[in-house]
Amino acid sequence: MQTTTNTALIALLSICLPATIVIADDRPRARDIGLVVGTMTPGEHNAITDVPGVLVGHSTIIEDDDIRTGVTAIIPGPGNLYTHTMPAWVHVGNGYGKMIGETQVREFGELETPILLTCTLCVWSAANGLKEWVYDQPGIGEHTVNPIVGETNDGKVNNMWTDPVQKNHVYEALDSAASGPVEEGSVGAGTGTQAFAWKGGIGTSSRVLPDTLGGYMVGVLVQTNYGGVLQMNGAPVGRELRNYSYMRDLEATGREDNQEDGSIMIVVATNAPLNAKSLERLSMRSMMGLARTGSFASNGSGDYVIAFSTDPGVRRPRESDAPIDTPSLVNASMSPLFAAAAEATEEAIYNAILKATTVSSARGTREAIPVDDVVRVLEKYNALNWDESISPGNTNN
Repeated sequence: MQTTTNTALIALLSICLPATIVIADDRPRARDIGLVVGTMTPGEHNAITDVPGVLVGHSTIIEDDDIRTGVTAIIPGPGNLYTHTMPAWVHVGNGYGKMIGETQVREFGELETPILLTCTLCVWSAANGLKEWVYDQPGIGEHTVNPIVGETNDGKVNNMWTDPVQKNHVYEALDSAASGPVEEGSVGAGTGTQAFAWKGGIGTSSRVLPDTLGGYMVGVLVQTNYGGVLQMNGAPVGRELRNYSYMRDLEATGREDNQEDGSIMIVVATNAPLNAKSLERLSMRSMMGLARTGSFASNGSGDYVIAFSTDPGVRRPRESDAPIDTPSLVNASMSPLFAAAAEATEEAIYNAILKATTVSSARGTREAIPVDDVVRVLEKYNALNWDESISPGNTNN
């Protein structure tokens, strides 16, 4: 068995297992090629970890000739999440999925464990591992914790029917979770996933509001595995690259695996003081960012958004004999956060696609999108460097 999150070891595996996985270090993020999404400014790392207290870790699983999967862990904040829960919400865009823990989050509006992302048939083993990890933390005791595990289907390159994700992989992802830059692309829960029939994976982005709008941070992390007609800043990349949903039916041509169905998991974090109702509203705006990339939420797509607030003032003790007052922004202050969530979701998806590397197994191949061709299309439609080319005093297209 070969299980790793170490770049050097993955490089060694790519030699030992030809065409299995390629290193992502030389593949760009969106802004590296001038693909600037929206008008708001990203945080320091342009990642969900820019939100104070949020940690991300991966376990990438490459075994034999047919296992290409993994686990991505998001730890939403410090301390005991069970005794001092965090406001949260789960928005279901299209409910074709196997998400664990959703109903209790929607009932209480609270998050009491970290969040895991993994493969479709791995959710139950991953949840069991998360449960055990939570029980290992100080001060938990014997409680019926509600593990939160989302998934997408990586079955084209991963034999998920063998239950490849186990407790040690869950612990690896959680114990390696850190702040700072987040590894993206074909890593962790994104090892075997796709986007628009190209290789997809893990992507992340963030936005920081100006002080006049509260100065809050919004961060997004995605696990892509869905189809549609890829657009980037409005440029019709999918059509130009001859790869989009229903192309075979519309043009009687196209790739064999033009992808219609699939899923996406979206995790939204903010340090704005929000209650569960406001987080419900915020989570819904991520779907707008998803739509901008060309998704139409197909029948077989599981589209879930998990949103939470890290503000220390909104965390509540699990038990109290007295009422607990917590701050929360009024509805009229939510619009800048909505804009930030939509922008960060859109850019996180582009990062996942651009950073993803080709992954192959005995079951099949997910090909990385050709970056040079993407740049050519974006240049053709003037979709690059909008932060420089579009300004109040510039009317040139």
